[in-house]
Amino acid sequence: MKNFRNNFKRIILLAGLAVLFGPLAAAPTAAQTPDQIKRYLPVIFNARPANPVHTGIATYYNATGDGNCMFGPSPADLMVTAINEEEYAGSAACGAYVFVSGPKGTVTVRIVDRCPECLKGHLDLSREAFSRIADLSQGRVSITWQVVSPDLPGPIAYHFKDGSNQWWTAVQIRNHRNPVAKLEFFTGGRWISVPRTSYNYFVQATGMGPGPYSFRVTDAYGNVLVDNNIPHVENGTINGARQFPPGP
Repeated sequence: MKNFRNNFKRIILLAGLAVLFGPLAAAPTAAQTPDQIKRYLPVIFNARPANPVHTGIATYYNATGDGNCMFGPSPADLMVTAINEEEYAGSAACGAYVFVSGPKGTVTVRIVDRCPECLKGHLDLSREAFSRIADLSQGRVSITWQVVSPDLPGPIAYHFKDGSNQWWTAVQIRNHRNPVAKLEFFTGGRWISVPRTSYNYFVQATGMGPGPYSFRVTDAYGNVLVDNNIPHVENGTINGARQFPPGP
């Protein structure tokens, strides 16, 4: 009788957990297509701390919005910065937004370039951005800065490099509110991770085929976006369907 009561309690407990958390999704098989993979809303316990506050210095240069990240000039938006070599991290910082505090004020800037001679913590801001936090005459000031997730209009976008084709495919993620960690494409029943270059393109040296493509993009916080039917347009930009949620 005691064993019966204990087993009955276990059954009730398991039933309660099933009601509370819902069914668990089975792991996708290699033969499934992106559209066939069921997704359930997971219960997430996020123990990550908020993005750390960095201490460093700021200088400025005549920025155009272009740079090592290869986003191209952005004359209508010069709230941009280059970041030091170490924290550029082989282009992983490209497109991230940072909130900078200086002696005169604050500004949010987008990382578009690297500063090879700058040490860890150093941001080389555009003149326009530097003037928000200090007088230009100061030239070099102490700052704190932190990665943030601003509201952005529209979804993420996929930009294909000039010269990209079905045999050598180069894709860049644009308009992302969080730092991008990984790009994958779906082929042969499985997801293939695409290597990232120091000039901020994900390049599949053997090509991805003629397209259209299914892409899976993961941000620095583990959020995942999947887009299907993305056509290949050399030197063209194709919008995805969604934007990343805010980071921590």
